[in-house]
Amino acid sequence: MNASDRTPADLLRSALAADPARPLVTFYDDATGERVELSVATFANWVAKTANLLQGDLAAEPGDRLALLLPAHWQSAVWLLACSSVGVVVDVQGDPAAADLVVSGPDTLERARACRGERVALALRPLGGRFPQPPEGFSDYAVEVPAQGDRFAPFAPVDPDAPALSVDGVGWTAAQLVARARADAAELGLVAGSRLLTGRTYDTWEGLSAGLFAPLAAGASVVLCRNLDRLDENALAARVESERVTGTAV
Repeated sequence: MNASDRTPADLLRSALAADPARPLVTFYDDATGERVELSVATFANWVAKTANLLQGDLAAEPGDRLALLLPAHWQSAVWLLACSSVGVVVDVQGDPAAADLVVSGPDTLERARACRGERVALALRPLGGRFPQPPEGFSDYAVEVPAQGDRFAPFAPVDPDAPALSVDGVGWTAAQLVARARADAAELGLVAGSRLLTGRTYDTWEGLSAGLFAPLAAGASVVLCRNLDRLDENALAARVESERVTGTAV
């Protein structure tokens, strides 16, 4: 990746320029049997659409705070990079009442109602499906995002030294996040072309790093597994083999 990359959105742009066809995120949900594989190009397209939704329809601006109430999921990864593209600060599992916007999964809707700003809900159904009945007071992400533009340009440049992420009570600027992701990638032995399998949750830095930021910083890819504890040792070994995994962080 480029040494000059100072935001997660920069890392994604470099990945797109280097090899848009390679896998970036392969997602499993072992409670539902879902498997989704996103190339760099496909992931970047979802990020662009989501960033356009965030900046346009939701009127989010750099410095706004977004409470992200989502589990480890490929759509959560999309939102993290979309926020980086706009300059919105992600507060992972943060207090919706203290946020300008909230993005919620189906299990946290009541908690998310404390947000007085825009509210977006994700059904987290296979293939990015919508809610059978949209939750009252929320925009359904799966309904709103498809019509958004495939290219994104921020209204204002994103400042790498501005706050970008808060998780577990620790705040990070975009530049600090990228530097830590690079260090984590080295500790995990990730290089370009590596495949890291992780079952860590997205409510800690370690989970976010293994599940997105460190592989992205290294030019690697991630096999992101939700409900991995439902697999026995043989099934896990078979996945490691079939996905050509080179390292694990479980």
